[in-house]
Amino acid sequence: MEKLAYHCRHKMLVCLPRTLSTISKRTHKSFSAENASVNIQSPSKPCMSIPKVSRIFQPSNLREGYEGGDMTCRSQRLMLQAGLIHPSNPGCFYYLPTALRSLEKLVRIIDEEMQAIGGQKVDMPALCAAELWRRSGRWELMGKEMFRLQDRHDIEYCLGPTHEEAVTELLASQSTLSYRQLPLLLYQVTRKFRDEQKPKFGLLRGREFYMKDMYSFDISEEAAQQTYESVCHAYGRLFNRLGLRWVQVQADTGKIGGTLSHEFQLPADVGEDRLLFCNNCTFSANVETVNTEETNCPQCHTGTLNESKGIEVGHTFYLGTKYSEVFNAMFINSQNKPMVAEMGCFGLGVTRILAASVEVLSTEDAIRWPGLLAPYQVCIQPPKKGSKTHSATHLAEELAQSLGDCLPNLRGEVVLDDRTQLTIGKRLKDASRLGYPYVVVVGQKAMEEQPLFEVLCQGTGETMFLSKEALVDLLSQVETV
Repeated sequence: MEKLAYHCRHKMLVCLPRTLSTISKRTHKSFSAENASVNIQSPSKPCMSIPKVSRIFQPSNLREGYEGGDMTCRSQRLMLQAGLIHPSNPGCFYYLPTALRSLEKLVRIIDEEMQAIGGQKVDMPALCAAELWRRSGRWELMGKEMFRLQDRHDIEYCLGPTHEEAVTELLASQSTLSYRQLPLLLYQVTRKFRDEQKPKFGLLRGREFYMKDMYSFDISEEAAQQTYESVCHAYGRLFNRLGLRWVQVQADTGKIGGTLSHEFQLPADVGEDRLLFCNNCTFSANVETVNTEETNCPQCHTGTLNESKGIEVGHTFYLGTKYSEVFNAMFINSQNKPMVAEMGCFGLGVTRILAASVEVLSTEDAIRWPGLLAPYQVCIQPPKKGSKTHSATHLAEELAQSLGDCLPNLRGEVVLDDRTQLTIGKRLKDASRLGYPYVVVVGQKAMEEQPLFEVLCQGTGETMFLSKEALVDLLSQVETV
């Protein structure tokens, strides 16, 4: 009976967010229809101010051949040159306004996927007591990778590299937790700290970075396995939405622990992980989990293993009761008896996903974003100041404003390159390097009796001349978050 009630609740948690979203949309449509004929006078919303390139805080390194030290990979070089990030201490970076827009979009997508499977967002302290880590046995295990410090009372702490101890202690403090409240999935998106010996590759391997870490609590091993699969499927949906080629491979549990682990990898030559794939079946694994002396597949025993490299962007673990037993994280079952909760933990390297996307999608001299993560979707290019078509500048400004006003999906997504002292060629080169998905040039054809705008689609390399109506129709299809 307990398991039946649990499974019903588990199913409801997965379906409920989508059901509520559907009901909300229907209710909104019904309300709109009922009130369509009612003349309600409300204050008009002010037009949004269109961002201008000259006003965006972004170091102008694009045309200066900026190198900025040891460039070890494409994403690091492109992001530094474009003024998306700026180095601080080794392995630490400033995230500048343009990069932060992309990062916030990624977090919104992560929130959607985690909450769709019942995840609840929390925020845990970065400063973690050493006492918790000693109880789990990881204070010594983590070694020099952990940033450690003492307060004025000589009490030891660390800057959290991960939060298994903290979240389990939080749950253990809830003495009346019922099986009806499980599965419980708590997650956060926070800065993490790891004292990498040799930080490199920009945001791909740093000392301070953003991570999404989720922790699950279940009534049984079977239920925990279901939660594990649910989160893995959510990760797959996330990477599919970003248009990234990804693989899920068996992995070592490492210092996190547990009995089951998978990595989510983006295949890339710059990747530090070595991956093995069978040419005969679905087997795939990190080389750390396989006896490298064997060349045959351990699953089908007939196929051979081929090796490639990848960038790890996600990691999942089934923990069992490794932490819940230590911290006495219990729930009350249907027989009113206390039981130890089964746990899982699930990580996504948020800033790593951002950089890895740039790494695998971009060319050597131009950033190409996943469509949903582009800082701005549209860049409007007015004519050069003093040129024969300079009088069309006002058309560019009007177009930028009207696109943001008439297309809800483009609110805040249109930027005007007002650096008209530069040639259109130089500005187009900058736009290509920054990776705006759509660049609209307002030139001679925009001044004709039937105005046409030159539209460059960065993803496909296609150039089109469109009327304003056709342009609006094209851009109305752009998906944003």
